[in-house]
Amino acid sequence: MRLSLIGLLTMLLSPSLFWAQPKYEFRGVWIATVANIDWPRGGVTDPAQQRADFIAILDQHQRNGMNAMIVQVRPAADAFYPSSYEPWSEFLTGQQGKPPSPYWDPMAFMIEETHKRGMEFHAWLNPYRAVQTIGKSSIAPAHITKIHPEWFLTYGDKKYFDPGNTEAQRFVVQVVRDIVERYSVDAIHMDDYFYPYRIAGKEFPDAASYARSRSSLNKDDWRRSNVDSIIVAISKAIKAVNKDVRFGISPFSVWRNKDKDERGSDSRAGQTNYDDLYADILLWLEKGWIDYVTPQLYLEIGHDKIAYEKLLDWWSRNAYGKHIYIGHGIYRALDKNQSGWKNPGELPNQIQLLRGYPQVQGSVYFSSKSFATNPNGWNDSLRTNYYRYPALLPPMPWMAGKAPMAPSVSIVSRKAETIRFTVQPSKENRTAIKYYVLYRFPAGRSLASLSNSGEFIHAIVVKPQGFDQEVSLREGAERFQFYVSAVGKNNLESDLVPITMLVKD
Repeated sequence: MRLSLIGLLTMLLSPSLFWAQPKYEFRGVWIATVANIDWPRGGVTDPAQQRADFIAILDQHQRNGMNAMIVQVRPAADAFYPSSYEPWSEFLTGQQGKPPSPYWDPMAFMIEETHKRGMEFHAWLNPYRAVQTIGKSSIAPAHITKIHPEWFLTYGDKKYFDPGNTEAQRFVVQVVRDIVERYSVDAIHMDDYFYPYRIAGKEFPDAASYARSRSSLNKDDWRRSNVDSIIVAISKAIKAVNKDVRFGISPFSVWRNKDKDERGSDSRAGQTNYDDLYADILLWLEKGWIDYVTPQLYLEIGHDKIAYEKLLDWWSRNAYGKHIYIGHGIYRALDKNQSGWKNPGELPNQIQLLRGYPQVQGSVYFSSKSFATNPNGWNDSLRTNYYRYPALLPPMPWMAGKAPMAPSVSIVSRKAETIRFTVQPSKENRTAIKYYVLYRFPAGRSLASLSNSGEFIHAIVVKPQGFDQEVSLREGAERFQFYVSAVGKNNLESDLVPITMLVKD
């Protein structure tokens, strides 16, 4: 679907058209740990304080209606978890390789707390960055750049794994495999740092690697082939360990400009995924190597070179049936030089626009700390309007798995207009349950006409073994009926079970 100018104006001027909230919507936040951007706070190395701060972050995002956290656990070939492959991150303990004291496992803790709130945990890894700032970053003796210096290339003030080195590729794949084997992550997530963004006047120093490869491909195609290879290998490794774990990529906003490729977007980006980062995102989607893509559409609606609405439309038409979650650059609202993001309507308008595309399943926000000051009142907008009601995480139909069996419900007591009931997993159920969904429908309305709207999700109850609940069947003159379902870890939902059918007075 292409948006005409008239159609765009209609959307922006008629927000009521998009007020209805979808039942399924991905609502994520990036939590960046590199350079202590979001967490832990710089200089805070006490585990108790770090845990308290992370819980406060989760609680804030839960109040805002979010349902997924994308947490950077490997910012620079280091780890926010005990690893036999890479040292503890300096951004956790202040010194790379130094274990936390008292000892704890931050990733295990973060996953547990995130899952407690019914949210997904996506482990965010930077694939190739190895040293954040040469001469300033803390480097442990056991860091892979010390053990295998021949695997790395220096570009600007950073060190990167050589994408053309097959041993380096295997190492990164094994790091990913180790995480999926040991932790109950919902997804592995990588951002836009494949080959690095170009530095003016400097060529990436991989000429020797290209010569050693004796490839028949030209250098640009060889570079893309290197990135393709590691994406395929990571995808296979993830699914071999746990078929329910997803693999997502968050690329730069532009795949290619239309002046370079007729398949490209109506944009004028100075650098692109395909031509400069050597990341052929469309190929990965088409081949099914990744499960979702989160393009970083950080610029505003109407931008003269990379307009949000044009890129939103382009990505919606190039999903190849996989999920698209739009990356919003709310951090730009805190930059006094970003006039487009000073408009309080910018983020609401972006949400309204994306909800007009059935091919787009949600949003991710960069980054977590941007919400701390409630920029342009957007925390309030999300809580009271756009994310007023909970949303279920959208299932991926191409992934194997079954929905849980419908839960069993028993009425404990009923007094006047109040009913107490117990919900338990079906005795025949063999699918792990993530949470239960309690629906509240106005009396006299059919289930079929209401079940796809988020407005009628009364509560998400994260108690897989079952729960007790008390509800009121009347508020003022309005009466209600209730249903409950079970949702599996694959986000598939069981049939809905009526808790009570309302009777006439």
